[in-house]
Amino acid sequence: MSNGLSSAQPATAVPGNIFLVGLMGAGKTSVGRLLAKRFNKAFYDCDQEIERHTGVKIPVIFDIEGEEGFRAREAAVLRELAALHDVVLAAGGGAVVREENRRVLKQNGTVVYLRASLDDLWQRTRHDRNRPLLQTADPRARLEQLFAQRDPLYQEVATLIVDTGSQSLRSLVQQLEQRLREHFRSAGHVQQDHV
Repeated sequence: MSNGLSSAQPATAVPGNIFLVGLMGAGKTSVGRLLAKRFNKAFYDCDQEIERHTGVKIPVIFDIEGEEGFRAREAAVLRELAALHDVVLAAGGGAVVREENRRVLKQNGTVVYLRASLDDLWQRTRHDRNRPLLQTADPRARLEQLFAQRDPLYQEVATLIVDTGSQSLRSLVQQLEQRLREHFRSAGHVQQDHV
């Protein structure tokens, strides 16, 4: 029985790096892991790499250094990861806020914006205590504010925009795989350097 993710096509059908952007709860890590396996690429999660480098969880970095200190660390790790070859990278939700990060993403790979509705994002993040930006009196309002601020930046940096909707993870990865293959077929396997 086929799961729809047959390995009939070679991994080289999608060349280079794939960077996933989107708000917290959009599914970047879950999608990224499956996509990396599917295309035989290494997977990295920017937030997990920051934690590995520092030896502490992200909320601790926020507590000690504030958001600005965290963003500086994020930019350094993002530059390092984007310089690798044949990777799938789940970028941090706020990475796009810095112009230098948007430039690094656009210049070093194919950027996919995993766009989710506010309701879906809220359902996926509302019980997660590991989201420092949502530790406020009104986390839903904060999420709305982040969406309004970041959605245009995600769109600016994106090569492809994929709406996550309520589909299964497997269906989403299948759809993304198809969109990526179509993108590279129409681009003649030449990396797009502008959006």
